[in-house]
Amino acid sequence: MSFVVYLTFILMSLALVIVFVRLVKGPTLPDRVVALELIASIMVGMIGVHAIHTETSSFIDVAIVMALTAFLAAIGFARFLERGGPRHD
Repeated sequence: MSFVVYLTFILMSLALVIVFVRLVKGPTLPDRVVALELIASIMVGMIGVHAIHTETSSFIDVAIVMALTAFLAAIGFARFLERGGPRHD
């Protein structure tokens, strides 16, 4: 089981690095917003894997709160872009 957990953390960390490159490079604001949401989703997944590995249920609560916060941030970004935020497409 430990090997699978470590492999999962390695793959999720690699995905986090790739998404961070997309966040920095852009090229547009919606691309950056999607990258931020994906970073939040990957972090929720990493917290979930850690909770399963350590058998600590309180980490699941942290993951749920983080997922809800990321969802509300996505709604906020979407409304900002919908109302004509700074777009340089």
